[in-house]
Amino acid sequence: MANLELRGEGTFFDRRLNDASQFPVAAKAGFGNKRSGTDMVTAKLAALHYYQLSIPAPRPPAGSFDSAAAARGEALFKGKATCSQCHVPPLFTEPGWNTHKPSEIGIDDFQSNRSPDKTYRTAPLRGLFAHMKGGFYHDGRFATLLDVVNHYNDVKKLNLSEQEKNDLVEYLKSL
Repeated sequence: MANLELRGEGTFFDRRLNDASQFPVAAKAGFGNKRSGTDMVTAKLAALHYYQLSIPAPRPPAGSFDSAAAARGEALFKGKATCSQCHVPPLFTEPGWNTHKPSEIGIDDFQSNRSPDKTYRTAPLRGLFAHMKGGFYHDGRFATLLDVVNHYNDVKKLNLSEQEKNDLVEYLKSL
């Protein structure tokens, strides 16, 4: 961002942005390989990244979820619902390359087509309570956490009962 959008002086390399058919503005501006004569950004990136990763997610307010249901939901999250395959505890995202094709998560490619590799990232789930307004998922398409759970229940054919879905929602609210 400092190099490309704030006109900072530094180095940035991402060959995907050189694809003029997908990113005509970035390709024309040379954003795929920007190298300034004086680099005032790159040396600061490691400390900035460390700082960003060290910020703890906010904890949900006391009484904002049902603890007993959340405990049952945790077992579902790690088991039958298979959520932890992608939202790996304790990060609650995938370590490494944490992206998926739209077909893998059962949605359209409208937003993913804007990314260089046409994928969606596995969003971290900690602090979900802070997102209760405005919708969930990559673009807010699901109004509630239950809508998200219902989506995955259908797409992945999980056969969760209504009680299991509600328990899973309570667990998500507890993160």
